[in-house]
This record gives sequence, structure tokens and C-alpha cells, in this order.
Amino acid sequence: MINPIAIENVRPRTPDGFPAKAVTGQVVTVSADIFRDGHDLLAAQLAWRPKGSKMWQTAPMSELPNHRWEAAFSAADVGLHEFVVRAWTDAYATWRKGALLKHQAGQDVAVEMEEGALLVEAASARAKAKDRAPFEQAAEMLRNKYLPVENRLEAAEVPEVLAVLRATPAKKDLSISSSMPLWVDRPRALFSSWYELFPRSNGGFAGTTKRLAALAEMGFDVIYLPPIHPIGVTDRKGKNNTTTPGPDDVGSPWAIGSAAGGHTAIDPGLGTFEEFDALVEEAHALGMEISLDYALQCSPDHPWVTDHPEWFHRRPDGSIKFAENPPKKYQDIYPINFWPDKDEDRDALWRECRDVLEFWIERGVKFFRVDNPHTKPLAFWAWVIRKIQSKHPDVLFLAEAFTHPKMMARLAEVGFSQSYTYFTWRTAKQELAEYALEVAQGPASDYMRPNFWPNT
Repeated sequence: MINPIAIENVRPRTPDGFPAKAVTGQVVTVSADIFRDGHDLLAAQLAWRPKGSKMWQTAPMSELPNHRWEAAFSAADVGLHEFVVRAWTDAYATWRKGALLKHQAGQDVAVEMEEGALLVEAASARAKAKDRAPFEQAAEMLRNKYLPVENRLEAAEVPEVLAVLRATPAKKDLSISSSMPLWVDRPRALFSSWYELFPRSNGGFAGTTKRLAALAEMGFDVIYLPPIHPIGVTDRKGKNNTTTPGPDDVGSPWAIGSAAGGHTAIDPGLGTFEEFDALVEEAHALGMEISLDYALQCSPDHPWVTDHPEWFHRRPDGSIKFAENPPKKYQDIYPINFWPDKDEDRDALWRECRDVLEFWIERGVKFFRVDNPHTKPLAFWAWVIRKIQSKHPDVLFLAEAFTHPKMMARLAEVGFSQSYTYFTWRTAKQELAEYALEVAQGPASDYMRPNFWPNT
């Protein structure tokens, strides 16, 4: 049976039921279209809680024009939350409005006063015995025909009586929205100021550590390091992507993997793990953090190429397919095949990619700049981000996706904490203004947090 009270278009939300986003302490405004058949007035309430908690917190919702209702709350804890919207017939408000209109029209309201008294007596039965005196007084006033009608209409307008009169009623008159998920991050997910540097150009990890105080003084709170892993030798590139490297060319840091290791190893030319740990510790001491590049691709020398050839794309001639963006060729980089033919191979690959994140999280890294996530499966990101954040809810992910707006929004929806934006393709003043409003106020603002980097 259709409920006479409709609750529609609840926000914040995502298109396909993934969690909307907030940060701790942020005021989250929840709104919904709430209406019903007939002329009875409604009351509505927002209820929220951390997912798994037995206790709901509640706040009354206020009615806006065109049957839109809203209320606000803030979450104190990082992690998954849920909220619902509840609505019911406000029998007291409906009665009072009808009685007042009749009185103002000069009609007799004796029956209406009795109806009001019965409403108050029914509410009294829901109150504790020691708290029933105000209800009895209100019922007496409503039935006192010697008092002016205006006074009788105000009889129940005392907080302790109103609170019970307008409380959530029995189920038969209650409509509840679907439970809406909300992921709450730490505040840095909402805003962060990034500084990118190559440790090799700053004296390795030890030299980079010495630079941190000056970067903190400038106001940066995230120091982003491009890949710090061993760089492949096979098909190594020289300056400007040339295929003829000189003896001093170190290759592209994104050509990850060599005999020295892969995604959980450090390029020997940058320093030791102890020096990396000291860099992370010093950043934390200065109120900053280190973000690593999470680039899921390999050089031909990466251990995965030998140990798991099934994780890569094969060409008809049997060779492994390297990365291309015609006319550019990247012979030093092998893209990963996230959908191997066998399910067990896919499961092993995805777990290995998850374990790379776990490895660096254990070393104090809690923010990852993800390289080209739009070239990897959305299903993988939904899986791996959920897996990581269920265990480490304070870990954040930035989507470095220079692609079309719909894919950027979709990546944010499936879990990315921050997102590159499409603003670099908006060149006119009006275009920039429209795009800023789109990401700040449009439906995507419920889950996409734009990071307006001027370059990559």
C-alpha cells in the first residue's frame, strides 16, 4: 500500500547509493521533499548515527518553500554513518490551524476545543505519571468555555506538552526514507594545500626532510612525492621521452620496478627506509603529511612481469603491450590487466595492489595521489578503497584523473576523497564560473571534493 506521506529527493546522496561525503565537525545539511495527500500538516525529523550504533541522534526538520524540508547535523567520528528522514502527520498542528481558521471566520469551535482536549489527554498517556500535571491543566483550559478562545488555543503551547504532542507517532502514521550512507573523513579531505617535489632534486629523503620547515611556513600541508620506487632499465627513456638515454639519465619515475624491487621498494638513489621514515615523522611534527604516488603500472623489469605475466596485456605476437598515447609511445611502462582471464588471477592481483597500500600505510603514509585512476576499473577502486578505509578510515585518496567530468564525478562517487577537476578545459570567465558553481552546489557536491591544481 502506498504511504500517504511521500519522502523524495533526499540529499546528500550519490546517484547509485555509494556514500555521500563529509568531514568531522562539518555541518551537513540534509534536505528532502516531504508532502502528503489531503490537507493535514506534517512534522519531520532527521535521525543519524555511526553505522552499527544502536542509538540514533535526532533533530527536527524545518519546512522551506515548495515542500522542501531540511535539518543539519555534524559527525564527530571518522567512518561510515547513516541517516534517515522521518515524517508524520502533525495532528496537533493540523487541529490548531483548523480551529483557529474557524474561529477567525466567526464559527463556533466548541467541538474543536473538545478535539484539542482529547489530543492532549492522549499525549498525557504517553508521558510519565509524574509529568502529567501540565497536560491536565491544558485539557482543563481547552474545555473552559469561560476563557477567550485565543487563550484556549494557547493552552497546550508549553514546551513539555508540545514535545510529546509533536513527537514521533506510532508506526501507522510514520513514513521513513531509505537509510542514506555518509562517509565522514578527517578535515584534510575537505581542503589541503599540496606541494610537489622530486626527492632526487632535493638531496634525497635526507635533503627533503631539511626543506619541510620552509614548506610548512609557506602554508603547505601535504608534500606530494612522485614515485619513489626503483626505476626500470629496459627501454629507459631519456630527456623529453627520447629512446636514447644518456649515461646520466635516471629514467621516468613512473617506469616502476627493477631488480631492486617494485612498488614496496625504494630507489637506492633516494635513500634508505630509515631516512624515509624520518621524513614522514618530521612532516607530521610540522603539521604536514607525505603523500605518495600510487601508480599501478610497471617497467619491463618489475618483479611482477616475471612472477605474474598473466597480470599484463599480451599482443598477438606474444609480447607484452606497453603504454601508448598516440603519437607518444612509452616502451618503458607496461599497463596492468585488471581483468585476467582467470578469477583467481584477478583476485591475486587486486590483493597485491591492496597490499602495496597497506605496506606504505604501515610506514605512516595516509594520503595517496592516485595516478590516472580513470584508466583502471571503477570496480577495482570501489573495492580497494572500501577495503582500505574499513581498516584505516583516516586514509585519503586523491584522483589524478584528467578526463571528462562524468568520469571524474564517478570516481569521486565510488570512494575517492579528493578529485582533480575539469577547470583546465574551461577557459572563459562564464565557463569557469559555471563550473565552480557546478562542483560547489550541484548534485556532485554531495560527494565530489575538487582540488583545483593548476597543473599536473
